[in-house]
Amino acid sequence: MCGIVGLHLRDPALYPQLGALLTDMLTQLVDRGPDSAGMAVYGDPRWSPPGHATVSLLDSPLPAAELAAETGARLGVPVTGIDLAPTTVLHAPADPEALVAAVRAVGDVLVIGYGHELTVLKGVGDPRVLAEGFGLAQASGWQGVAHTRMATESAVTAEGSHPFSVGGDQCLVHNGSFSNYASVRQRLEREGVVFDSANDTEVGARFVADRLAQGEDLEKALLALSESLDGFYTLLVSTADSFAVVRDPIACKPAIIAETPRWVAMASEYRALAGLPGIDSARLFEPEPQEVYAWHR
Repeated sequence: MCGIVGLHLRDPALYPQLGALLTDMLTQLVDRGPDSAGMAVYGDPRWSPPGHATVSLLDSPLPAAELAAETGARLGVPVTGIDLAPTTVLHAPADPEALVAAVRAVGDVLVIGYGHELTVLKGVGDPRVLAEGFGLAQASGWQGVAHTRMATESAVTAEGSHPFSVGGDQCLVHNGSFSNYASVRQRLEREGVVFDSANDTEVGARFVADRLAQGEDLEKALLALSESLDGFYTLLVSTADSFAVVRDPIACKPAIIAETPRWVAMASEYRALAGLPGIDSARLFEPEPQEVYAWHR
């Protein structure tokens, strides 16, 4: 029983409120997943400055400033480091893949997110405490997702928390479990896909990232996932320009969507949506089984 929240803003006037709105949504669902949490923000100028690549990582062998200096020396451009323990965020005027390669060359780190606009933050403990420590309420941007975790398939660790971000500016959060993830993982590994954890959610994220890399759009990738991965699940998937929801064929796990001209939001329960501006006039609906709902920037 985990909690999912996501917010896709259509009205730029709301961008400065993204973090505050997402924090309120997240804290409403702490009881669904009190052991760890993760958040992803698109477009915050502090964490992902315009014209820069951003990488989020765990288990940094060095303080943020020192890691940034060594990464910058390898990359040949200035790199800035931000310590948001246990997450470290680096950004630089560079290609995201090049920044990831440079930071990995410095030391043994776990990359948990990267891209032009995406910042991923993860930690173990009360999601409210984590959100406060990260300064999530002060974040701005155009899209965000967050997850409160109750671990069932793997250990309670920061790396096991969601979202799983395994492609540039891509995130996947998951409530439920995949029953056949081991066989799907084996197939992906035979095709050269490398995994960072034993978590079943990472299999879903790698599956979607692999399909997107092959040129499929997000809707087609999620339909393929629902045909290949068995289990009970609700998924929220975000990319640099999209926000999508899909449920298993019998819609076992809860989900509700709200939509207005100013925003689209999704949550595991309505109480996480109740504080959004204009919720009284929003179109509210429960997503149908195995149907992909997607919105694009």
